[in-house]
Amino acid sequence: MTKDKTKNNYGDDKIVTLEWNVHIRKRPGMYIGRLGNGDDQGDGIYVLLKEVVDNSIDEFAMGYGKTIQIDVTEKDVTVRDFGRGIPLDSVIKVTSQLNTGAKFDTETFQKSVGLNGVGTKAVNALSSAFYVESFRDGECSWARFSRGELLDSGKGTTSERNGTLVRFTPDADLFVGYQYHMEYVESLVKNYSYLKKGLTLNLNGTAYKSENGLLDLVRDNISETPLYEPIHLEGKDIEIVLTHGTSYGENIASFVNGQNTRDGGTHLAAFREAISKTLKEWFKTNAKKDFAPEDIRQGVIGAVSIQIQEPTFEAQTKTKLGSVYMWEKDTVNPDGSHSFDKGPTIRSYVNDFIKTNLDNYLHIHKEIVPAMQEKIMSSESERKEISGIQKKTKERNRRTNIYNRKLRDCKIHYNDKLSAAKKELAEQTSIFITEGDSASGTITKARNAETQAVFSLRGKPINCYKESRKRVAENEELNLLVNALGIEEETENLRYNNIIVATDADDDGMHIRMLVLTFFMKYYPDLIRRGHVYILQTPLFRVKNKKQIRYCYNIPEKEEAIKALKTGVEITRFKGLGEISSDEFVDFIGEGMRLDKVKLSDEESIAEILEFYMGDNTIERQNFIRTHLRSEEELEDVNIQ
Repeated sequence: MTKDKTKNNYGDDKIVTLEWNVHIRKRPGMYIGRLGNGDDQGDGIYVLLKEVVDNSIDEFAMGYGKTIQIDVTEKDVTVRDFGRGIPLDSVIKVTSQLNTGAKFDTETFQKSVGLNGVGTKAVNALSSAFYVESFRDGECSWARFSRGELLDSGKGTTSERNGTLVRFTPDADLFVGYQYHMEYVESLVKNYSYLKKGLTLNLNGTAYKSENGLLDLVRDNISETPLYEPIHLEGKDIEIVLTHGTSYGENIASFVNGQNTRDGGTHLAAFREAISKTLKEWFKTNAKKDFAPEDIRQGVIGAVSIQIQEPTFEAQTKTKLGSVYMWEKDTVNPDGSHSFDKGPTIRSYVNDFIKTNLDNYLHIHKEIVPAMQEKIMSSESERKEISGIQKKTKERNRRTNIYNRKLRDCKIHYNDKLSAAKKELAEQTSIFITEGDSASGTITKARNAETQAVFSLRGKPINCYKESRKRVAENEELNLLVNALGIEEETENLRYNNIIVATDADDDGMHIRMLVLTFFMKYYPDLIRRGHVYILQTPLFRVKNKKQIRYCYNIPEKEEAIKALKTGVEITRFKGLGEISSDEFVDFIGEGMRLDKVKLSDEESIAEILEFYMGDNTIERQNFIRTHLRSEEELEDVNIQ
């Protein structure tokens, strides 16, 4: 057989070298994680803001500039610090040349967040307008860019105090329909103030400053009354706060070099392990009680912050720490060889600090021990009771083969030990929680069996809000769901990265959705805080003529489709997932899947949220429903036009 040579056209002419800014714009996810429009705190526009502020924070950390001015509108950001200022001849280089900067020199910047010479360049490349100006000893140097292209620059004299000013406008062509939401910006700024005692951050004229560091963070954000006064421990390169509350799960904030590591990492894992180990040993020695780690951590509220010389994050967004050592130093010897000097591992450093200091604290502050012990014993008693119920239910259902009917599992799971090549697949793992045979059958036929599982509820699950934990554990549907998720003992054992509630777009479907979310919010809030829980959006309408079909998720989309398709338009209103064919459904749970993330901030009160939505039928809730619920007449617009 003769090979078709036209298909083998890979030659030198196919090798392309992209300019630095073109590469960033072509692959923004490599640099800022994702784009987005600002509706989520993880969206790229907040990463751009953070990258610029990080540089000012690093100046303060080195002892220069006690104030940072930040001005944010819906579309623009201005940051002015009073640090040393960028060296005047390097203003253009450090904002437009990759792998260029002072943070490779550990003497100039120590324990910095930004170490790779990338952050400000990414801001520059992804902004339609970017202006930087440095002030040093009566002189200034400035440069103006658009999408990374230098437009103008210059030098002069100035009466401004030393420091750096950066002003940028994210590119609306990339961040489509974006705007800055001030609640996310304020949260970012508050965290900076908690982590950098003595620093004042002025956001749009409001000053944020903390005198007590992480202790202020926990006190300001805690949504329930702690069972005892928070324990606050500080040491070289580490600070922790610890207390217990009555809620389920854990609520622990973690930081590295002032960076909020929302997705945790090695330092958070070390903190959780250290408090379990230390408290277990303390109570075993001093109270003759042998507690399990999961009982010790149930209801924990706290925070951990560490400073590392060379932090390694799992992505440029720096939300998960991957470093193993507190510091590492690579020394080039005269003969050209390398000598690697490594400090203690993060695990050993955190363990040693907490073991020594928490043990000492409990011996000095014995008044808090009874409250802590009572909480742990209560968690232990409840866990053992629930565990027994779950075990019996699990065995009974296994004998009746009910699992095969409830769960259509996938091949890869989030907690699997996978090769680097398959790690990305683990991130894609999802479980759809739906109701009824029709809906679950549709999704099962349409899903990707490698990474997508389906769990079918039978009818409406129990309302967990005012029920006891024992009563909930006895509920077969929720018991099986917990087992399917793999979280009977630890939420860290979660088998799917994305938990997707997929219910019909009618009254019953919305009620089932609220009942499932109530269950997660009350008993597994960690899963929501860590961004694992979503609601699946499915189309409400199918608009078609003889040539085209459009699926619309809301009334404006439907009206736009009617205008676009013009004559002979047929409109179908979907009420249930089972009404959508599996062939159609493939598009709705594939690459174009629309998901609403369920959000729960650290400071939000779970009790207040559940009381509002699932408690007594108050006037406030009635008014909320009237304001937000679309009329059935609007949705029942099914006709031929």
